[in-house]
Amino acid sequence: MRIPILLYFAISFILIVSCRVKKEEITTAQAVDDSLLTQVQHQTFRYFWDNAEPVSRMARERTHLDNNYPENDKNVVTTGGTGFGLMAVLVGIERGFVSRAEALAFYQHIVNYLDTADRFHGAWPHWLNGETGKVKPFSKKDDGGDIVETAFLVQGLLTVREYFKNGNPEEKELANKIDTLWKQVDWNWYTNGKDVLYWHWSPTYGWEMNFPIGGYNECLIAYVLAAASPTHLVKPEVYHNGWARNGKIKTSRIFYGLPTVLDHYEHSDDPVGPLFWAHYSYLGLDPRKLTDRYANYWDLNQNHALIHYRYCSENPKNFKGYGESCWGLTSSYSMIGYAAHQPTNDLGVISPTAALSSFPYTPEESMQFLKFLYAPERDSLIGPYGPYDAFSFQYNWLLPHYLAIDQGPIPVMIENYRTGLLWKLFMEAPEIKEGLQKLGFTYH
Repeated sequence: MRIPILLYFAISFILIVSCRVKKEEITTAQAVDDSLLTQVQHQTFRYFWDNAEPVSRMARERTHLDNNYPENDKNVVTTGGTGFGLMAVLVGIERGFVSRAEALAFYQHIVNYLDTADRFHGAWPHWLNGETGKVKPFSKKDDGGDIVETAFLVQGLLTVREYFKNGNPEEKELANKIDTLWKQVDWNWYTNGKDVLYWHWSPTYGWEMNFPIGGYNECLIAYVLAAASPTHLVKPEVYHNGWARNGKIKTSRIFYGLPTVLDHYEHSDDPVGPLFWAHYSYLGLDPRKLTDRYANYWDLNQNHALIHYRYCSENPKNFKGYGESCWGLTSSYSMIGYAAHQPTNDLGVISPTAALSSFPYTPEESMQFLKFLYAPERDSLIGPYGPYDAFSFQYNWLLPHYLAIDQGPIPVMIENYRTGLLWKLFMEAPEIKEGLQKLGFTYH
């Protein structure tokens, strides 16, 4: 049967209009999503820019808008959190939140401060007094060098170095100063002569904390940097025998239908840890094509995030609010203080950084959460520096509190999802390429 010519043109016109409308709807939806991503990046960037400790310009460990601080804690700055903040400011430059010249001055101030602050065999402590540059003990015996927090800081510093190293003379000078600080970290000292990195060393208590870094957690970046050091590198056995526990780090365990890939401890009761394990080392270290004899690191991190999503969606404890649009457990504040939230330690607390910093791994699931969080009826969950640290619908609990280590990964990992900016910069560092190769990693 032949279609009359007028009917043919009418149908064609309707189809064309329909396609255009759908295309416009998709374009409009994408613009809304992009705008929301930029909004949360801008807010969390401001934690490190507007809220910086005024003397050092470093990141405050915590910010409580209700001014309910632990004693003498308001101007304590965090070295690891500052490393995250350094990368967040790079996002700020690229997104137009701050000018390149303003950011350069910000970085110069911090680098000069770090050059005179307390260090212990080249490593910075976990906390510093922002006003004096002197160590602020994290605990009684933790009053010296912290090689993990130092690694988080150096990850940020090297990313900044890569960004500015081919710039104008002032920018090149900053890059050279960062290079000097990086080369002064004595990673080998923190092995204590053994085939493992030790987290802490104190000038008063020596190695008494006795915390070897082994089994999967947030600390992979410390081993990569230790192997990459141009001046104080560790031998590959430190990674393979210490971190990987002679291969025992691998696991065939399945949890929520997904391989967990690596174990924190052999036969641990915790199949996966808090979600920050999939974030902190991977702000700069690009997991997308990264493998070694133990893991495919994209599968490791993506599965970790999806397990958290599936757990919260199933909601086995029937906590109020949990679901496909409200998910994500990680270390954060809670009703009982700071706690390591994970499927095997679920207190009914959602930590926004968990899902938001997982954007590269779970873009659709993370966007669901972002839209849920920023819905007008939930504006009480958002403050001037983005989402508050944690909340519980189950216990009607929320405080206007922030932690640097939770806000920092949000703008960085969202940018890695959007453009790969921080991954590109960090992975371009020649020492990183060499260090990964020494440890048996491939990246292609």
